[in-house]
Amino acid sequence: MTLAPDNPMRVPAMSTLIFQIIVVWLGYIGMIQVAEVGLGIAAGWCAAVSVLCLVGAGGLRHRWGYLVGWAAQAGTIALGLLTPWMYAMGIIFALIWITCIVLGRRIETRPREESAG
Repeated sequence: MTLAPDNPMRVPAMSTLIFQIIVVWLGYIGMIQVAEVGLGIAAGWCAAVSVLCLVGAGGLRHRWGYLVGWAAQAGTIALGLLTPWMYAMGIIFALIWITCIVLGRRIETRPREESAG
């Protein structure tokens, strides 16, 4: 699902992807200190998800940006393989992303009200 380039829900969707990067890198610290994942493995996976988030946020004016955004949601959930609490963070961000898309679609499909005059 994608939104039109002028949809007002594009900004919250972009913000979701940006904040997701912050949470992914906070998760990195937990991966290496609590879950004892190797530095390189944790950094590589976090960097890959961060790139997906950045590219998706930058491309939200196009259809491919939303496809990358969906991949970023899947990637964030997949970080749960490295430390289980990232499943929760990934699901929370996926729900926020889905909410942005659903509300944006509702805005696009609502009937235009004619001005009474």
